[in-house]
Amino acid sequence: MDPAAPQDGSPLVWREDGLPQSSLYGDVYFSSVDGLAETRAVFLAGCGLPERFAEGRDFVVGELGFGSGLNIAALLDLWRREKPPEGRLHIFSIEAHPLARDEAARILAHWPELGAAAQGLLDHWPGRARGFHRIDLPGFDAVLDLAVMDVVEALEAWDGAADAWFLDGFSPALNPAMWRDEVLAAVARRSAPGARAATFTVAGAVRRGLQAAGFEIAKRPGFGRKRERLEAWLLPPGEKDAREVAPRPETLAIVGGGIAGASLARAARAEGLAVTVIDDPDGVSASGNPAALVTPALDAGGGPRAALYAQAFARAVALYEAEPGVVIAREVLQLATTERDAGRFAKVAEQDLFEPGAMTVLSPDQTAARLGAEVPALAMAASLVIEPPVVTTAWCGDIVRRRVARLERGEDGWRLLDEDGALIVRADRVALAGGATTDGVALRPVRGQASWIDGLSTAPVAFGGYAIPTRSGLLFGATHDRDETAVDVRPEDHGRNLDTLAKGLPALAGRLAGKTFEGRAAIRATTPDRTPLAGIRADGVLVLTGLGSRGFCLAPLLAEHLVARMLDLPSPLPRHLSHPLDLARFDSPGASAGV
Repeated sequence: MDPAAPQDGSPLVWREDGLPQSSLYGDVYFSSVDGLAETRAVFLAGCGLPERFAEGRDFVVGELGFGSGLNIAALLDLWRREKPPEGRLHIFSIEAHPLARDEAARILAHWPELGAAAQGLLDHWPGRARGFHRIDLPGFDAVLDLAVMDVVEALEAWDGAADAWFLDGFSPALNPAMWRDEVLAAVARRSAPGARAATFTVAGAVRRGLQAAGFEIAKRPGFGRKRERLEAWLLPPGEKDAREVAPRPETLAIVGGGIAGASLARAARAEGLAVTVIDDPDGVSASGNPAALVTPALDAGGGPRAALYAQAFARAVALYEAEPGVVIAREVLQLATTERDAGRFAKVAEQDLFEPGAMTVLSPDQTAARLGAEVPALAMAASLVIEPPVVTTAWCGDIVRRRVARLERGEDGWRLLDEDGALIVRADRVALAGGATTDGVALRPVRGQASWIDGLSTAPVAFGGYAIPTRSGLLFGATHDRDETAVDVRPEDHGRNLDTLAKGLPALAGRLAGKTFEGRAAIRATTPDRTPLAGIRADGVLVLTGLGSRGFCLAPLLAEHLVARMLDLPSPLPRHLSHPLDLARFDSPGASAGV
């Protein structure tokens, strides 16, 4: 029974009997008897589901071997039918060799009874770039974090604690690396007290590895041709060992109505919190411009900084594209400005941190055909131009236009007071997202003025400066003046922006010569190491700031990370990428009476 050859580097081949088989490990993706029935018997029932859903508001499931998504589709189907009121499902799965959506669709079509669950997963099918992928499943009150990487690396990077584990790697005889002791020990470290695990195999090495990691084990009757399967569990803590769990916050007050505050509001509401956003009536942020770029910071080295921006970029694009009326244009050309840039672009395009085809190097002739500028360029296919006020309005909701002068913490939570000591709002928790106005953290203000005009347009281009379309014209800029905080619009800065434009797109600058421009100045917040601040102070206040000129790229993912930390839920951000963002690197104060 020879399988058909894999296509386009896929890890899957199709056997003559119609079953999908791994081209890497020689094992099938599901039972020849009935893959869905096997999933329900081995993993769902084996982990005590759905009965255990009632253990808390949030339930966390981990999985080794995402494959076709069959286990997760079956889990979603069960969760939607049996979840507790206000329940929220958090799923973490690992797959080193992800399938394409069409391949998964062909597999899942075997079980039309999964219906909406399979379709919901396929409609939000994760990408293939290396790293973590956060996938919203809004019709199921669920979220999926898929780690595309080696299993040990993924388990070390994840900061969650699973209530249940589906151990579904390929056969231990064919894929022993997935079942080695260090993997099972890492599973135990990433388990909540009383967690349960289930698997189809009873191989001796797996049993011994689970026991060595601290699990109790038992053989159970197997499914189909398998005589036995395995269930494992960690003992729940005794009364003396049980830790005190702080009450889950129900309300969050956010100071700052720019993209950082808006992203926090969206992430908090997704987890069921009631949110109030307060913004200074005189506050000015770049989130008020008529158009903005969403691009990652390019790093040819491919290290942690590159990974942070690549993951944040992918998440931001997904969220903006899901919001009606936000996207103005797609694809941005990054023009070379030095002789080294062409080589740097080539290295970026080769990185597996981005989806296949997301970054394409253009020759000078190719760039000239598009723009008339004969220079090498990097075409960033997924990059966006968005309309910031549409995003902030949708995500913030109604904004309280008051200046928060002081925070006070009491037994009933936090009180936010104005300059006269009058109460603005009370909340269980507080987040500071005021950009350069956030007190108590190491920030440097950078003034930037953008210029725009109606009646002309351009494809989105970046070149040190940038030129992008608005709904009615084009915007270009922006100035970059450190330690300036004035927000008056200056005619001379329109001239500076035009000079910058002339260096990248001289023909377009020539068409704008002598025109009258509208403009807006805003203050960016930067840190000494140019890395954002996304952490929680010792007094429990969330801080998201220091995003510099990449706020629209970074804010959505970093906000989700902070909300997850506040609620003790799994973060979508790998541990090694979140640690450099912490406040402690600048010795931020643990508490402050001001804001």
